[in-house]
Amino acid sequence: MTDPRRIELIERLLYEAEDYLRRGDPVQSSEKLYKAAEECVKTLAERFDLKEVKEAESKGRWTVTLLEKAVRKLTDALGIDVEVGWAEANYLHVWGFHEARLDVEDVKWRVPFLRRLIELTKASYRR
Repeated sequence: MTDPRRIELIERLLYEAEDYLRRGDPVQSSEKLYKAAEECVKTLAERFDLKEVKEAESKGRWTVTLLEKAVRKLTDALGIDVEVGWAEANYLHVWGFHEARLDVEDVKWRVPFLRRLIELTKASYRR
């Protein structure tokens, strides 16, 4: 996927997540936020030419293990916002989506952490 298309996807996922929150659906919002964070990690991994990109291509998909390795490297390169955004996204994925244990306020509280990761991702293409 080309850079602008990936950024557009991330922005669309964030918009959809916020729309689900407005409609009172924390489960779907949680999953959209997780997907946005996942796309951020993939995008940044491509931008920094991490070996995990090639491994994902050879496997035909990204695994959690590859995403985790990429997050560690990206955190070293870009700072703690990568790790915090990813950790919050994982929390939403498990407790908000799979377990459906979070309410709208729980999800809303985490949105700023995801926004920081998204802004960091977008900024990496402006450099």
